[in-house]
Amino acid sequence: MTTSRTDAEAVYHDLRAEILSGGFAPGSPLRETALATRFGVSRTPVREALRRLAQDRLLVPGTRGMEVRTIDAEEVVQIYDMRVLLEAEAAGQAAQARGTTDLLRLEGLLDRDRKVPDPDDATRIRTNLEFHAAVWRATHNPVLIDLLERLTGHLVHAPQSTLSVGDRWREALDEHENLINAIRDRDEQAARAIAADHMNTARKIRLHLLREAAAR
Repeated sequence: MTTSRTDAEAVYHDLRAEILSGGFAPGSPLRETALATRFGVSRTPVREALRRLAQDRLLVPGTRGMEVRTIDAEEVVQIYDMRVLLEAEAAGQAAQARGTTDLLRLEGLLDRDRKVPDPDDATRIRTNLEFHAAVWRATHNPVLIDLLERLTGHLVHAPQSTLSVGDRWREALDEHENLINAIRDRDEQAARAIAADHMNTARKIRLHLLREAAAR
């Protein structure tokens, strides 16, 4: 792999992680020159990274280059509807296919998250994504993993995490623990139900946030 290609990979993954954690607000411009300076690379790998992020539907052409894509309320609801189905499927498959390493990873992530006293919104988004990604990996199903990664990326543009509403963070961690227990016990039916309820709760909170935003 050439140095330019390696640089492009690094810039792509760093920017993607920052977008997914809410580090860039919807509509934020990502300019090649500024990013090249920030990462200490030429504009060529930055251009390649931005092209890939556009393919992921995280960026769109703006008035001054590429910018973080904004999605409307209807699309947010559609994404949640699909995530309810796919997260339940992933949980069921994880209960069937998980290995010891998968369980250790899930338990480690939950323990880490419980030890964070009062995480900010971006931290809650990032750590929650990491936990869900670990569930997906426990399916050992590359097609399902790819679908969920692509679908989840579209939700980062929704303002404020649902995990920052009321006591939702603590409740979500309890649900994560219940999901781990079902996966450990290879209880496919329970895992599917827990994951579906977990995402349906997030969907309800998101709809409430969208109504509040519309009222303002």
